[in-house]
Amino acid sequence: MAVSKSTLSIVFIVLGGLAVLFGTVLVFVGPIIIDDQIVKNVEINPSNGLSYTMWKDIPVPFFMSVYFFHIVNPNETLNGEKPMVVQRGPYVYRENRWKDNITFHDNHTVSYREYRQYFFEESMSVGDESDVVTIPNMLVLGASVMMENMPLPVLLLLSTAFKSFNEGPFLTKPVGELMWGYDSKLVDFLNKYLPGMLPTSGKFGLFAEFNNSNTGQFTVFTGQDDIRKVHMVDSWDGLKSVDYWRSEQCNQINGTAGQMWPPFMTKESTMPFYSPDACRSMELVYQRPGVSRGIPVFRFVAPKTLFANGTDYPPNEGFCPCRQSGLLNVSTCRHNSPVFISHPHFFEADPVLLDTVNGLSPNEEEHGLFIDIHPETGVPMNVSIRLQLNLLIKRVFGISETGKIAEVVMPMIWFEESGYIDGPVLNTFRTNLVVLPMVMEYMQYSFIGLGLAGILGAVMLYLSDKVKSRMVGQPCTDVDPSSSACEKTPLLQTPTS
Repeated sequence: MAVSKSTLSIVFIVLGGLAVLFGTVLVFVGPIIIDDQIVKNVEINPSNGLSYTMWKDIPVPFFMSVYFFHIVNPNETLNGEKPMVVQRGPYVYRENRWKDNITFHDNHTVSYREYRQYFFEESMSVGDESDVVTIPNMLVLGASVMMENMPLPVLLLLSTAFKSFNEGPFLTKPVGELMWGYDSKLVDFLNKYLPGMLPTSGKFGLFAEFNNSNTGQFTVFTGQDDIRKVHMVDSWDGLKSVDYWRSEQCNQINGTAGQMWPPFMTKESTMPFYSPDACRSMELVYQRPGVSRGIPVFRFVAPKTLFANGTDYPPNEGFCPCRQSGLLNVSTCRHNSPVFISHPHFFEADPVLLDTVNGLSPNEEEHGLFIDIHPETGVPMNVSIRLQLNLLIKRVFGISETGKIAEVVMPMIWFEESGYIDGPVLNTFRTNLVVLPMVMEYMQYSFIGLGLAGILGAVMLYLSDKVKSRMVGQPCTDVDPSSSACEKTPLLQTPTS
């Protein structure tokens, strides 16, 4: 039995209406479902396999690339000439990180210690750990600045000690020893008679404290009661604030531990985190949108005010005593040694700093730090944290090892800690937190589009049927006689007589 067009129209209208209704419901309910899934996946909860594994064991490639500033003219520098440096490296180390001593608390926080190990990756490096470079001797030039206000007899005694232990103003040693430690009779002497003066009780090296170490005990919020607080630091080593700096604001422990952030970020969001290595909280700001391995991201970078001095940026006055903008004085948390942190090659620093050392060439692409983060989840997809270690050197009267050295903040090394999500973790992340929400978003508009198309088709079908029915039964004088709509009425016949 043939189905009439009117019946088909009704069927299409009903189905189209249902599709539009379902699509409209998805428009309002879909984001709620997606957000709920994100919340469940990003809170710190052992039952969430994906996010908890990423948080606990960090199963992604992570590397530390170290560059040394080899001093080409140490003798001339000792006589007061401008230092000339040549960058050597990178010397790349694969970094293993994992969390241990994990304890969940009743107030929706979790405590842990994060450990780290470094393994040299020769295939990724430009050079070998056996490469020999020349850098300032922190034990001599750093100690000289630290002691410069002591009485002259003390300075003369210190200079005599340097000579006794054959310690000069510059070190020429293999990269591996400068990184992880070398034997020094002076270090042994100081640790024996002045314990606690040095940061290490064994070999002395720039990263001797880092390998097989932890960053202290972090206590962070799990987000199970408030997802806006997930990963935010509640305390570090039991402290709500530190006492390294001169203002309450600068001493605050703000933000996360620097690995993940709360979800649902916007372009107005910032990325605060506490860095035990820098002894302070920092904050990154939004720069631009982008795509990382097929996943939409926001790029966050360091603002120009991050290492600005108190004159150029008054809120940073608490980090003083300051020198030029672009330097962070970390002596208060580094045994009072005259150490400064900056961006590599003094990027975005006061140009005066570049005039004191030859061989530097800063640019954003190579020396700016950034984090590419998936804004909906707060998970970093690509990270590059770049910092430079500098030592204040100058002539100190009474210590002959300092010669006629001009006062200069001397670059020693800069390093980049980089990592990115890849492999199975990336695929799982993309499927659960990007593809599925995208499919749901497309579904809602597809249902609305199909529904409207069905309703429109039904209306057109109904109207065409009505037009045709009206035309049926019209006299042939009003329509084309050949048309099927022409009603053939019989002619009047004259009765016969």
